[in-house]
This record gives sequence, structure tokens and C-alpha cells, in this order.
Amino acid sequence: MQKLEFNWWLVGAVFLGVASASAQDIKLQSGSLDFLKGEPALNLEYVYDGLSVGKVTEQAYVDEKVAEYNKKEAGKGDAWLASWKSDREKRFQPKFEELLNKQFTEKKITLNAGAHPAAKFTLVVKTTNLEPGWNAAIMRRPAAVNTEMDFYATNDRHQPLAVITILKAPGQDAMGYDYDVGYRLQEGYAKTGKELGKFLIKKALK
Repeated sequence: MQKLEFNWWLVGAVFLGVASASAQDIKLQSGSLDFLKGEPALNLEYVYDGLSVGKVTEQAYVDEKVAEYNKKEAGKGDAWLASWKSDREKRFQPKFEELLNKQFTEKKITLNAGAHPAAKFTLVVKTTNLEPGWNAAIMRRPAAVNTEMDFYATNDRHQPLAVITILKAPGQDAMGYDYDVGYRLQEGYAKTGKELGKFLIKKALK
């Protein structure tokens, strides 16, 4: 009986950890979003400067991972690093844009990186922290993506017109097949795009 009670406690702790990792927060930190009304498109840019991963700098994280994987198999760490870098443009950003623009279908507004350089306003998506999460088959923890959304007049980047933060956007596969960290983070960016779109519609684009 004691063993059974312990196992149930362990399962409960795992679910509690997943739930806490999935609790996201979106907030308008400063400024107003009124300038978005009537705009057909926004310029879109991405920034990763100062990014941390978990509780360490990105550099410390990748150095540890490269060394760990290369120790197991020569060249595996280098291949991992190449994927880590390319995932931004190949997976994270496209998924963010796909889910963001999906919210705007009826509003006829588009945001795509590099597609609208002459747009009056620019959204700079700054990733501040990534929590890779993990999946060990019987137990897992979702990834989490923290971002800061800075809106500028395209020709004046001195002061943002508005700043939105989206914290702990969860990244996971509903069926549990998210063994790849890149996939988990991709889903975190998808969630970020979806929630940002809903927030903008609610606050500025009704």
C-alpha cells in the first residue's frame, strides 16, 4: 500500500510540474496599441540578443550540449549546434508567423519577416528566455518561450510605441511525441503567435 501511495504522489508531482510550466502570462507593459487600427501590414523582425536558456546564458547552454553530444559520438554535438542555430529561421519564426497571421484572417492584416519593409510600423520580437523542457516517455515537461514584443514606428526606433511581454508560452505535442527540443520550442513559438494575435484583436483590432 505504501508503494502505491508513493507512485500516486509522484504522478501528481509530475502533472503539477507540467501545469506550472504551461501557465503563460501576456501583458501590455507600456504604451498603447491604438496605432494598429487600420494598418494593413506590419514589418516584422526578430532579435535574440541576450537570450538565456534555462538559468544560464545561451552560450553556456550550447557549449555544454556540444561537449556532451560530441563525447557520446564524434561530430554529434556539432550537428546539434547547426540545428540549434537553423531552427530559428526554419522552424520557430515560420510557426510563430503562421499562427499569428491565422488570427488575423478576418482582419486582413499580415506580418511576415522581410515581407513589408515599407510598412509604417515594425514589430520586433525579442526572445528573452527559452526553457527546453524534456520528454522521457513516461514523464515530460513542456518547453516554455519568453518573449518581448516591441512595436516601433519603422522610421524611428528610439522609443517603442508599445511593449508586450508573453511569458511561459508552453511548447509540447498533445500526443506526447515531442522528444526533439526543436519541436517543443517550435510549438512554444506557435503558442506565442496565437496568443499575441488574440491579444491584439481583443485590445486594438475589434
